[in-house]
Amino acid sequence: MHNTGIVILAAGSSSRLGSPKQLLPFQNKNLLQHVIDEATATGAVPVVVVTGARSEVISAAIDTSNADVVWNEQWPEGKASGIVAGVRRIVSSYPQVEYIILAVCDQPFVSAGLFTQLFEKQLFSKKNIVASAYADTLGTPVLLGRKYFDALLALKEDEGARKILMMHRDDVAGVDFPLGHIDIDTQADYDSLTVIS
Repeated sequence: MHNTGIVILAAGSSSRLGSPKQLLPFQNKNLLQHVIDEATATGAVPVVVVTGARSEVISAAIDTSNADVVWNEQWPEGKASGIVAGVRRIVSSYPQVEYIILAVCDQPFVSAGLFTQLFEKQLFSKKNIVASAYADTLGTPVLLGRKYFDALLALKEDEGARKILMMHRDDVAGVDFPLGHIDIDTQADYDSLTVIS
């Protein structure tokens, strides 16, 4: 995936779950490590992992040899701060990157194949935003071109990439991700996941 970086957002406190969702076991590894491994398998450079709450515990529980870990000290301010921290690291340290894929740590069915589909859809469609399509919406993982890096850096509080998608619908393509609606916010979500998997 030429000139493409992946930012994995893993800064939240998992308040609804009561323990770090990043570290929940899934297929013989934790959820965050799963997403890191799928991201690195694409060959994308860099893979940036944004931590926040419980950063030391989470960083110690993942293999960081193929990831650039960034601590977002502003994580209590909302999810926008994590996006800004990850994008800022890429803009400042990896100037060759033309596209950024934003991913979250709690979508267990994210795969290297999905990341690659986002990249390939951009090449085919020439759209500057390519989002995952599921449950009658567009969401993460989502690819954004350099054209929107400044808009990502300008996000505030709980704003996410969806704000940019809604403002530029004519520049958006979608890739089907049928299991994208499955994410882990509560113990019930995780219990359902263990039944599915």
